[in-house]
Amino acid sequence: MTMRKSPIIRVLAAGMIALFLAVCFSFPCGRTTRAASESRAECVVEVESRRILSGKNEDTPLPEASTTKILTAILILDDCDLDAEVTVAAEAEGVEGSSIYLRAGERYSVKDLLYGLMLRSGNDCAVALALYHSGSIEAFAAEMNEKAVLLGACDSRFVNPHGLPDRRHRTTARDLALISAYAMENETFREIVSCKYYAPRGWKNKNKMLWNYDGAVGIKTGFTLEAGRCLVTGAEREGMKLVCVVLDSPQMYERTAELLDGTYASYRMCELCGEGARFGELCAMRRFAYPLTDSERKRIRTLIERADPPPVRGGDFGGQMKIYLENNLLFSQNLYMIEK
Repeated sequence: MTMRKSPIIRVLAAGMIALFLAVCFSFPCGRTTRAASESRAECVVEVESRRILSGKNEDTPLPEASTTKILTAILILDDCDLDAEVTVAAEAEGVEGSSIYLRAGERYSVKDLLYGLMLRSGNDCAVALALYHSGSIEAFAAEMNEKAVLLGACDSRFVNPHGLPDRRHRTTARDLALISAYAMENETFREIVSCKYYAPRGWKNKNKMLWNYDGAVGIKTGFTLEAGRCLVTGAEREGMKLVCVVLDSPQMYERTAELLDGTYASYRMCELCGEGARFGELCAMRRFAYPLTDSERKRIRTLIERADPPPVRGGDFGGQMKIYLENNLLFSQNLYMIEK
């Protein structure tokens, strides 16, 4: 004889099944409680102070794909006239990978090629600009390496202007963060990488952070099979400018947002000395600000060392001020006698 389930049992069973399905679909198989998987290497730096606020494998040399173009762009901006006309060389036509489809003999302004480089990740733009700047890819790569060292990026080696795979072409998350921090101090660079649409050529920026992250101001995406997904992001909130680098990051946008959110939650930009700040009859000439946590702010101390003999006329050297985080010297500058 077949047993029939009562209406109450059927309702309870249906409810349990619905609950089970809801749980399954809310937590897909393999998903962790974190919003995003970690990257192979990561680094967050504050632009003004260059303080490293977060890092993981930040000194490990890795391929960086098209994020290479950040250094290419800043070299061009430092050395070239934006309105200068570039005749596209034959070597720039048909470069593999992402492209704006340049043709040999065409003429573009340096400005147009920079927008094509940073918004559309044009490998052909990188070659055209490198040849215009230095005459050859090898000579331009030498300039890239020299510039990197000047910026403190000493564990990198660049052999091309676009980041296409080459076993010799490597950087670190820290080096790329320092290069990008320098680039973000250039107003024209910021204008380019923060542009969502470049109307003169009808180009849309590939970087989704500009649409999806509050405070994002660029900078550059990158991908090759060797490098994985790479992203360098500039962001500004409440007066603090950050650069976040993630290399070989399967969920590069989500992970970058996590890192930036965590850093903004933990640190604030603190002005520790204002320009023209007075210490009795002495005056400081330079402003100094530094990113600090709440607990670090309580451990800041300022030491004033007065000159002996003391100054007698306005403008005379009067001593030094030194700012410490516990016993670590963060900043020092000369003080001068105030004009009376």
